[in-house]
Amino acid sequence: MKKHSILTLAGLILASSLVAQSWTPLFDGKTLNGWKKLAGAAEYTVEGGAIVGTNVPNSGNTFLVTEKEYGDFILEMDVKIMDTTSNSGVQVRSHYDPAGHQGKGLVYGCQFEVDPSARRWSGGIYDEGRRDWLYPGSLNAKAQDAFKVGEYNHIRIECIGNELKTWINGRAIAYLVDTVDHKGFIGLQVHAVSKPELSGRKVYFKDIRIQTTGFQPKAFPQGIYVVDNIPNHLTAYEKSSGWKLLFDGKTSSGWVGAYKDKFPDTGWIIADGMISVHETQGKEGGTGGDIVTKEMYKAFDMSFDFLLTPGANSGVKYFVRLSPEEKNSGSAIGLEYQVLDDTLHPDAKLGRDGDRTLASLYDLIKANKQKRFIHPMGQWNTGRIIVYPNNHVEHYLNGVKVLEYERGSQAFKDLVAISKYKIWHEFGEAPQGHLLLQDHGNDVSYRSVKVRVLQ
Repeated sequence: MKKHSILTLAGLILASSLVAQSWTPLFDGKTLNGWKKLAGAAEYTVEGGAIVGTNVPNSGNTFLVTEKEYGDFILEMDVKIMDTTSNSGVQVRSHYDPAGHQGKGLVYGCQFEVDPSARRWSGGIYDEGRRDWLYPGSLNAKAQDAFKVGEYNHIRIECIGNELKTWINGRAIAYLVDTVDHKGFIGLQVHAVSKPELSGRKVYFKDIRIQTTGFQPKAFPQGIYVVDNIPNHLTAYEKSSGWKLLFDGKTSSGWVGAYKDKFPDTGWIIADGMISVHETQGKEGGTGGDIVTKEMYKAFDMSFDFLLTPGANSGVKYFVRLSPEEKNSGSAIGLEYQVLDDTLHPDAKLGRDGDRTLASLYDLIKANKQKRFIHPMGQWNTGRIIVYPNNHVEHYLNGVKVLEYERGSQAFKDLVAISKYKIWHEFGEAPQGHLLLQDHGNDVSYRSVKVRVLQ
Protein backbone atom coordinates (compact mmCIF):
# COMPACT_ATOMS: atom_id res chain seq x y z
CA MET A 1 0.00 0.00 0.00
CA LYS A 2 2.81 2.35 0.93
CA LYS A 3 4.73 1.54 -2.25
CA HIS A 4 1.60 2.11 -4.33
CA SER A 5 1.06 5.55 -2.73
CA ILE A 6 4.64 6.57 -3.45
CA LEU A 7 4.33 5.54 -7.11
CA THR A 8 1.02 7.39 -7.43
CA LEU A 9 2.54 10.53 -5.90
CA ALA A 10 5.53 10.31 -8.23
CA GLY A 11 3.19 9.97 -11.21
CA LEU A 12 1.19 13.01 -10.15
CA ILE A 13 4.35 15.08 -9.74
CA LEU A 14 5.60 14.04 -13.18
CA ALA A 15 2.24 14.76 -14.79
CA SER A 16 2.09 18.15 -13.07
CA SER A 17 5.59 18.96 -14.32
CA LEU A 18 4.70 18.04 -17.90
CA VAL A 19 1.55 20.17 -17.80
CA ALA A 20 3.48 23.12 -16.32
CA GLN A 21 6.02 22.94 -19.15
CA SER A 22 3.55 22.17 -21.94
CA TRP A 23 3.68 24.05 -25.23
CA THR A 24 0.81 25.81 -26.95
CA PRO A 25 0.88 25.82 -30.76
CA LEU A 26 0.46 29.24 -32.38
CA PHE A 27 -0.03 27.70 -35.84
CA ASP A 28 -2.26 24.69 -36.51
CA GLY A 29 -0.36 23.67 -39.63
CA LYS A 30 -3.39 24.19 -41.87
CA THR A 31 -4.82 27.70 -41.54
CA LEU A 32 -3.84 31.23 -40.53
CA ASN A 33 -6.41 31.29 -37.72
CA GLY A 34 -5.20 33.51 -34.89
CA TRP A 35 -3.04 35.64 -37.21
CA LYS A 36 -3.56 38.85 -39.20
CA LYS A 37 -1.52 40.74 -41.79
CA LEU A 38 -0.24 44.26 -41.14
CA ALA A 39 1.61 47.07 -42.92
CA GLY A 40 2.65 45.66 -46.33
CA ALA A 41 1.31 43.72 -49.31
CA ALA A 42 3.44 40.55 -49.18
CA GLU A 43 1.56 37.28 -49.36
CA TYR A 44 1.21 34.64 -46.64
CA THR A 45 -0.05 31.15 -47.45
CA VAL A 46 0.00 27.71 -45.87
CA GLU A 47 1.96 25.08 -47.77
CA GLY A 48 3.02 21.66 -46.53
CA GLY A 49 2.39 22.46 -42.89
CA ALA A 50 4.34 25.74 -43.02
CA ILE A 51 3.46 29.43 -43.21
CA VAL A 52 5.07 30.72 -46.40
CA GLY A 53 5.73 34.42 -46.82
CA THR A 54 6.40 35.69 -50.35
CA ASN A 55 7.68 39.18 -51.04
CA VAL A 56 6.21 41.38 -53.75
CA PRO A 57 7.45 44.53 -55.51
CA ASN A 58 6.44 48.03 -54.41
CA SER A 59 5.65 47.04 -50.82
CA GLY A 60 7.17 47.94 -47.51
CA ASN A 61 7.92 45.38 -44.81
CA THR A 62 4.93 43.11 -44.21
CA PHE A 63 4.05 41.26 -41.02
CA LEU A 64 1.78 38.37 -40.11
CA VAL A 65 1.09 38.92 -36.42
CA THR A 66 -0.74 37.13 -33.64
CA GLU A 67 -4.15 38.45 -32.66
CA LYS A 68 -3.15 37.96 -29.02
CA GLU A 69 -0.44 39.81 -27.11
CA TYR A 70 2.15 38.11 -24.94
CA GLY A 71 4.29 39.28 -22.03
CA ASP A 72 6.70 36.72 -20.56
CA PHE A 73 7.16 33.65 -22.73
CA ILE A 74 9.45 31.20 -24.46
CA LEU A 75 8.88 30.97 -28.21
CA GLU A 76 10.24 28.30 -30.54
CA MET A 77 9.82 27.68 -34.26
CA ASP A 78 11.63 26.46 -37.36
CA VAL A 79 12.56 29.01 -40.04
CA LYS A 80 13.88 28.51 -43.57
CA ILE A 81 15.05 31.10 -46.06
CA MET A 82 16.17 30.01 -49.48
CA ASP A 83 18.83 32.48 -50.64
CA THR A 84 21.23 35.15 -49.41
CA THR A 85 19.36 38.05 -51.04
CA SER A 86 16.38 37.67 -48.71
CA ASN A 87 15.84 38.92 -45.18
CA SER A 88 13.26 38.24 -42.51
CA GLY A 89 12.65 38.30 -38.78
CA VAL A 90 10.39 37.40 -35.88
CA GLN A 91 8.79 40.24 -33.91
CA VAL A 92 8.31 39.90 -30.15
CA ARG A 93 6.41 42.17 -27.75
CA SER A 94 5.68 44.39 -30.75
CA HIS A 95 3.07 47.02 -31.63
CA TYR A 96 1.28 48.65 -34.55
CA ASP A 97 0.67 52.29 -35.41
CA PRO A 98 -1.85 52.49 -38.29
CA ALA A 99 -0.94 56.14 -38.90
CA GLY A 100 2.78 55.40 -39.12
CA HIS A 101 4.87 55.19 -42.27
CA GLN A 102 2.87 57.97 -43.96
CA GLY A 103 -0.41 56.22 -43.21
CA LYS A 104 0.68 52.84 -44.57
CA GLY A 105 0.98 51.46 -41.05
CA LEU A 106 4.07 50.88 -38.93
CA VAL A 107 5.00 47.77 -36.97
CA TYR A 108 7.55 48.51 -34.28
CA GLY A 109 9.32 46.52 -31.59
CA CYS A 110 12.11 44.03 -31.02
CA GLN A 111 12.87 41.62 -33.83
CA PHE A 112 14.85 38.39 -33.93
CA GLU A 113 16.85 38.96 -37.10
CA VAL A 114 16.97 36.39 -39.90
CA ASP A 115 19.94 37.50 -42.00
CA PRO A 116 21.31 35.03 -44.56
CA SER A 117 23.57 37.64 -46.19
CA ALA A 118 27.36 37.77 -45.91
CA ARG A 119 26.89 39.98 -42.82
CA ARG A 120 25.44 36.98 -40.93
CA TRP A 121 23.62 38.79 -38.13
CA SER A 122 20.91 36.15 -37.66
CA GLY A 123 19.77 35.90 -34.05
CA GLY A 124 20.72 39.50 -33.39
CA ILE A 125 18.07 41.89 -32.08
CA TYR A 126 16.79 44.77 -34.20
CA ASP A 127 14.28 47.35 -33.01
CA GLU A 128 12.00 47.46 -36.04
CA GLY A 129 10.55 50.89 -36.83
CA ARG A 130 12.10 52.56 -33.81
CA ARG A 131 15.67 52.39 -32.43
CA ASP A 132 17.47 50.38 -35.13
CA TRP A 133 20.03 47.78 -33.94
CA LEU A 134 20.07 46.85 -30.25
CA TYR A 135 22.20 43.69 -30.49
CA PRO A 136 24.07 43.35 -33.79
CA GLY A 137 24.85 39.71 -34.55
CA SER A 138 28.55 40.51 -34.79
CA LEU A 139 28.65 40.97 -31.00
CA ASN A 140 28.75 37.18 -30.82
CA ALA A 141 31.12 36.49 -33.71
CA LYS A 142 31.69 32.85 -32.78
CA ALA A 143 28.02 32.07 -33.43
CA GLN A 144 27.60 33.92 -36.73
CA ASP A 145 27.68 30.63 -38.64
CA ALA A 146 24.76 29.14 -36.68
CA PHE A 147 22.09 29.93 -39.30
CA LYS A 148 21.99 27.68 -42.37
CA VAL A 149 20.61 28.99 -45.67
CA GLY A 150 18.25 26.71 -47.58
CA GLU A 151 17.28 24.50 -44.64
CA TYR A 152 15.10 24.76 -41.57
CA ASN A 153 16.72 26.35 -38.53
CA HIS A 154 15.34 25.90 -35.03
CA ILE A 155 15.11 29.20 -33.20
CA ARG A 156 14.35 29.91 -29.56
CA ILE A 157 13.47 33.28 -28.04
CA GLU A 158 13.10 33.86 -24.31
CA CYS A 159 11.31 37.05 -23.19
CA ILE A 160 11.26 37.00 -19.41
CA GLY A 161 11.08 40.21 -17.40
CA ASN A 162 13.52 42.73 -18.86
CA GLU A 163 15.63 40.06 -20.54
CA LEU A 164 15.51 38.85 -24.14
CA LYS A 165 17.74 35.93 -25.18
CA THR A 166 18.03 34.14 -28.52
CA TRP A 167 19.27 30.80 -29.83
CA ILE A 168 19.72 29.25 -33.30
CA ASN A 169 20.02 25.50 -33.66
CA GLY A 170 20.83 25.19 -29.96
CA ARG A 171 23.57 27.84 -29.99
CA ALA A 172 23.20 30.93 -27.81
CA ILE A 173 23.32 34.15 -29.86
CA ALA A 174 22.14 37.35 -28.15
CA TYR A 175 21.39 38.63 -24.65
CA LEU A 176 19.57 41.95 -24.30
CA VAL A 177 18.37 43.71 -21.14
CA ASP A 178 15.78 46.37 -22.00
CA THR A 179 12.84 48.00 -20.24
CA VAL A 180 10.93 49.52 -23.16
CA ASP A 181 8.39 46.79 -23.97
CA HIS A 182 6.72 44.37 -21.56
CA LYS A 183 3.93 43.03 -23.76
CA GLY A 184 2.95 42.89 -27.41
CA PHE A 185 2.23 40.67 -30.38
CA ILE A 186 4.46 38.13 -32.10
CA GLY A 187 5.01 38.65 -35.83
CA LEU A 188 6.55 36.97 -38.87
CA GLN A 189 8.23 39.41 -41.26
CA VAL A 190 8.51 39.41 -45.02
CA HIS A 191 11.08 42.08 -45.80
CA ALA A 192 10.63 44.64 -48.56
CA VAL A 193 12.72 44.23 -51.72
CA SER A 194 14.75 47.00 -53.29
CA LYS A 195 14.52 45.70 -56.88
CA PRO A 196 11.51 44.16 -58.70
CA GLU A 197 13.62 41.23 -59.88
CA LEU A 198 14.12 40.20 -56.23
CA SER A 199 10.39 39.70 -55.69
CA GLY A 200 8.97 36.22 -55.30
CA ARG A 201 11.51 35.19 -52.64
CA LYS A 202 10.00 33.00 -49.93
CA VAL A 203 10.52 32.50 -46.20
CA TYR A 204 9.06 29.50 -44.34
CA PHE A 205 7.87 29.22 -40.72
CA LYS A 206 6.64 26.01 -39.08
CA ASP A 207 6.20 24.26 -35.73
CA ILE A 208 5.50 27.60 -34.02
CA ARG A 209 4.86 27.06 -30.32
CA ILE A 210 4.90 29.07 -27.11
CA GLN A 211 5.12 28.63 -23.33
CA THR A 212 3.60 31.33 -21.15
CA THR A 213 3.52 29.56 -17.76
CA GLY A 214 5.68 27.09 -15.94
CA PHE A 215 8.60 27.62 -18.31
CA GLN A 216 12.23 26.91 -17.47
CA PRO A 217 14.81 29.37 -18.85
CA LYS A 218 17.64 27.69 -20.70
CA ALA A 219 21.19 28.04 -19.36
CA PHE A 220 23.20 30.67 -21.23
CA PRO A 221 26.91 29.85 -21.77
CA GLN A 222 29.52 32.09 -20.18
CA GLY A 223 31.45 34.75 -22.06
CA ILE A 224 28.74 36.22 -24.33
CA TYR A 225 28.48 40.00 -24.26
CA VAL A 226 25.30 41.44 -22.73
CA VAL A 227 23.73 44.65 -24.03
CA ASP A 228 22.30 45.99 -20.79
CA ASN A 229 20.21 49.12 -21.34
CA ILE A 230 19.55 49.64 -17.63
CA PRO A 231 22.05 52.33 -16.57
CA ASN A 232 24.84 51.30 -14.19
CA HIS A 233 23.45 47.79 -13.88
CA LEU A 234 24.91 44.31 -14.09
CA THR A 235 22.90 41.13 -14.44
CA ALA A 236 23.74 38.09 -12.33
CA TYR A 237 25.01 36.52 -15.57
CA GLU A 238 27.42 39.42 -16.16
CA LYS A 239 28.70 39.25 -12.61
CA SER A 240 29.31 35.52 -12.94
CA SER A 241 31.23 36.23 -16.16
CA GLY A 242 33.56 38.61 -14.33
CA TRP A 243 32.09 42.01 -15.20
CA LYS A 244 32.46 44.83 -12.66
CA LEU A 245 31.07 48.35 -12.65
CA LEU A 246 33.80 50.99 -12.70
CA PHE A 247 31.19 53.63 -11.91
CA ASP A 248 28.36 52.75 -9.56
CA GLY A 249 26.18 55.69 -10.60
CA LYS A 250 26.46 57.35 -7.20
CA THR A 251 30.08 57.84 -6.08
CA SER A 252 33.61 58.37 -7.38
CA SER A 253 34.77 55.15 -5.77
CA GLY A 254 37.65 53.61 -7.73
CA TRP A 255 38.64 56.86 -9.47
CA VAL A 256 41.20 59.59 -8.76
CA GLY A 257 42.46 62.58 -10.68
CA ALA A 258 45.37 61.88 -13.01
CA TYR A 259 48.64 62.60 -11.15
CA LYS A 260 46.57 63.13 -7.97
CA ASP A 261 45.77 61.09 -4.91
CA LYS A 262 42.07 61.94 -4.78
CA PHE A 263 39.09 62.68 -6.98
CA PRO A 264 39.00 66.28 -8.31
CA ASP A 265 37.15 68.80 -6.16
CA THR A 266 35.96 70.73 -9.22
CA GLY A 267 35.28 70.08 -12.87
CA TRP A 268 33.48 66.74 -12.46
CA ILE A 269 30.04 66.15 -11.01
CA ILE A 270 28.18 62.95 -10.15
CA ALA A 271 24.39 63.25 -10.37
CA ASP A 272 21.40 61.46 -11.87
CA GLY A 273 23.41 58.29 -12.44
CA MET A 274 26.01 60.09 -14.56
CA ILE A 275 29.61 61.17 -14.10
CA SER A 276 30.01 64.41 -16.06
CA VAL A 277 32.73 66.87 -16.92
CA HIS A 278 31.82 70.55 -17.16
CA GLU A 279 32.45 73.09 -19.89
CA THR A 280 35.63 75.16 -19.64
CA GLN A 281 35.72 76.51 -23.21
CA GLY A 282 37.31 73.37 -24.64
CA LYS A 283 40.56 73.62 -22.72
CA GLU A 284 42.44 70.30 -22.61
CA GLY A 285 42.73 69.31 -18.97
CA GLY A 286 39.80 71.58 -18.10
CA THR A 287 39.57 72.60 -14.46
CA GLY A 288 39.22 69.19 -12.86
CA GLY A 289 41.56 67.36 -15.20
CA ASP A 290 41.38 63.77 -16.35
CA ILE A 291 40.25 61.01 -13.99
CA VAL A 292 41.79 57.54 -13.94
CA THR A 293 41.00 54.18 -12.38
CA LYS A 294 42.98 53.31 -9.27
CA GLU A 295 43.57 49.86 -10.70
CA MET A 296 45.63 49.05 -13.78
CA TYR A 297 44.62 46.64 -16.53
CA LYS A 298 46.43 44.38 -19.01
CA ALA A 299 43.88 42.49 -21.10
CA PHE A 300 40.28 43.57 -20.68
CA ASP A 301 36.84 44.16 -22.17
CA MET A 302 35.49 47.61 -21.33
CA SER A 303 32.24 49.29 -22.32
CA PHE A 304 30.78 52.69 -21.51
CA ASP A 305 27.84 54.91 -22.42
CA PHE A 306 28.60 58.51 -23.34
CA LEU A 307 26.42 61.56 -23.96
CA LEU A 308 27.88 64.37 -26.04
CA THR A 309 26.77 67.98 -26.22
CA PRO A 310 27.05 69.89 -29.52
CA GLY A 311 30.68 70.44 -30.46
CA ALA A 312 32.02 68.44 -27.52
CA ASN A 313 35.34 66.59 -27.26
CA SER A 314 36.45 63.93 -24.78
CA GLY A 315 37.97 60.47 -24.85
CA VAL A 316 38.48 57.18 -23.07
CA LYS A 317 42.14 56.25 -22.77
CA TYR A 318 43.79 52.96 -21.91
CA PHE A 319 47.30 51.82 -21.00
CA VAL A 320 47.78 55.19 -19.33
CA ARG A 321 51.04 55.50 -17.41
CA LEU A 322 51.41 58.18 -14.75
CA SER A 323 55.17 58.10 -14.13
CA PRO A 324 56.80 61.55 -13.65
CA GLU A 325 58.81 61.26 -16.88
CA GLU A 326 55.57 60.81 -18.86
CA LYS A 327 53.63 63.65 -17.25
CA ASN A 328 51.95 65.83 -19.85
CA SER A 329 50.89 69.45 -19.41
CA GLY A 330 47.44 68.68 -20.85
CA SER A 331 45.78 65.30 -20.87
CA ALA A 332 47.58 62.22 -19.60
CA ILE A 333 49.16 60.05 -22.31
CA GLY A 334 47.64 56.78 -23.47
CA LEU A 335 45.85 55.06 -26.33
CA GLU A 336 42.58 56.88 -26.89
CA TYR A 337 39.10 55.91 -28.01
CA GLN A 338 37.99 59.27 -29.39
CA VAL A 339 34.70 60.70 -28.07
CA LEU A 340 33.78 63.60 -30.34
CA ASP A 341 31.02 65.46 -32.14
CA ASP A 342 32.31 64.87 -35.67
CA THR A 343 29.94 67.42 -37.15
CA LEU A 344 30.84 70.51 -35.14
CA HIS A 345 34.25 69.95 -33.53
CA PRO A 346 37.22 71.02 -35.72
CA ASP A 347 39.36 68.11 -34.52
CA ALA A 348 37.32 65.79 -36.76
CA LYS A 349 38.95 67.43 -39.80
CA LEU A 350 42.49 67.32 -38.42
CA GLY A 351 44.94 64.43 -38.24
CA ARG A 352 45.23 62.00 -41.16
CA ASP A 353 42.32 60.54 -43.10
CA GLY A 354 39.79 61.03 -40.32
CA ASP A 355 41.81 59.38 -37.53
CA ARG A 356 40.56 61.93 -34.99
CA THR A 357 36.85 61.23 -35.51
CA LEU A 358 34.45 59.48 -33.15
CA ALA A 359 35.50 55.97 -32.00
CA SER A 360 38.86 56.23 -33.79
CA LEU A 361 42.16 55.28 -32.20
CA TYR A 362 43.05 58.92 -31.83
CA ASP A 363 45.65 60.20 -34.32
CA LEU A 364 46.45 56.64 -35.41
CA ILE A 365 43.53 54.69 -36.99
CA LYS A 366 40.21 55.96 -38.34
CA ALA A 367 37.00 54.31 -37.17
CA ASN A 368 35.14 52.78 -40.11
CA LYS A 369 31.54 53.52 -39.16
CA GLN A 370 28.20 54.03 -40.89
CA LYS A 371 26.09 57.04 -39.98
CA ARG A 372 23.13 54.80 -39.09
CA PHE A 373 25.12 53.40 -36.16
CA ILE A 374 25.84 56.83 -34.67
CA HIS A 375 23.06 57.90 -32.34
CA PRO A 376 22.05 61.54 -32.81
CA MET A 377 22.95 64.38 -30.49
CA GLY A 378 20.99 64.17 -27.24
CA GLN A 379 20.99 60.35 -27.24
CA TRP A 380 23.40 58.01 -25.50
CA ASN A 381 26.01 56.10 -27.50
CA THR A 382 27.89 53.02 -26.31
CA GLY A 383 31.61 52.57 -26.80
CA ARG A 384 33.56 49.38 -26.24
CA ILE A 385 37.27 48.56 -26.15
CA ILE A 386 38.59 45.00 -26.13
CA VAL A 387 42.28 44.27 -25.53
CA TYR A 388 42.94 40.54 -25.87
CA PRO A 389 45.83 38.78 -24.08
CA ASN A 390 47.66 38.53 -27.43
CA ASN A 391 47.47 42.37 -27.81
CA HIS A 392 44.82 42.30 -30.52
CA VAL A 393 42.63 45.38 -29.92
CA GLU A 394 39.13 46.23 -31.14
CA HIS A 395 36.96 49.36 -30.91
CA TYR A 396 33.16 49.16 -31.12
CA LEU A 397 30.47 51.83 -31.44
CA ASN A 398 26.89 50.88 -30.55
CA GLY A 399 27.66 47.20 -30.92
CA VAL A 400 29.45 47.40 -34.28
CA LYS A 401 33.20 46.86 -34.63
CA VAL A 402 34.76 49.95 -36.22
CA LEU A 403 38.48 49.17 -36.08
CA GLU A 404 41.06 46.61 -34.96
CA TYR A 405 44.84 46.50 -34.70
CA GLU A 406 47.76 44.63 -33.15
CA ARG A 407 49.26 46.61 -30.31
CA GLY A 408 53.08 46.65 -30.50
CA SER A 409 53.24 45.27 -34.05
CA GLN A 410 55.48 46.85 -36.69
CA ALA A 411 52.39 48.29 -38.39
CA PHE A 412 51.42 49.89 -35.06
CA LYS A 413 54.94 51.29 -34.54
CA ASP A 414 54.88 52.76 -38.06
CA LEU A 415 51.63 54.59 -37.29
CA VAL A 416 53.02 55.97 -34.04
CA ALA A 417 56.12 57.22 -35.90
CA ILE A 418 54.00 59.57 -38.03
CA SER A 419 51.68 60.69 -35.23
CA LYS A 420 51.82 63.27 -32.45
CA TYR A 421 52.88 60.44 -30.12
CA LYS A 422 56.26 59.85 -31.79
CA ILE A 423 57.99 61.83 -29.02
CA TRP A 424 56.90 59.30 -26.37
CA HIS A 425 59.17 56.28 -25.94
CA GLU A 426 57.35 53.00 -26.78
CA PHE A 427 54.02 54.79 -26.83
CA GLY A 428 51.05 52.50 -26.25
CA GLU A 429 53.16 49.44 -25.49
CA ALA A 430 53.04 49.42 -21.69
CA PRO A 431 52.30 45.94 -20.29
CA GLN A 432 49.53 47.46 -18.17
CA GLY A 433 48.01 50.84 -17.43
CA HIS A 434 45.14 52.86 -16.03
CA LEU A 435 41.82 53.55 -17.75
CA LEU A 436 41.01 57.25 -18.14
CA LEU A 437 38.05 59.55 -18.78
CA GLN A 438 39.24 62.75 -20.37
CA ASP A 439 38.46 66.30 -19.37
CA HIS A 440 38.81 68.26 -22.60
CA GLY A 441 36.85 71.24 -21.35
CA ASN A 442 33.46 70.31 -22.85
CA ASP A 443 30.22 69.03 -21.34
CA VAL A 444 30.29 65.23 -21.69
CA SER A 445 28.64 62.60 -19.49
CA TYR A 446 29.39 58.92 -18.91
CA ARG A 447 27.48 56.05 -17.32
CA SER A 448 27.42 52.23 -17.33
CA VAL A 449 31.21 52.12 -17.31
CA LYS A 450 32.12 48.48 -16.80
CA VAL A 451 35.07 46.14 -17.31
CA ARG A 452 35.93 42.47 -17.43
CA VAL A 453 39.48 41.20 -17.09
CA LEU A 454 40.48 38.76 -19.84
CA GLN A 455 42.81 35.86 -19.15
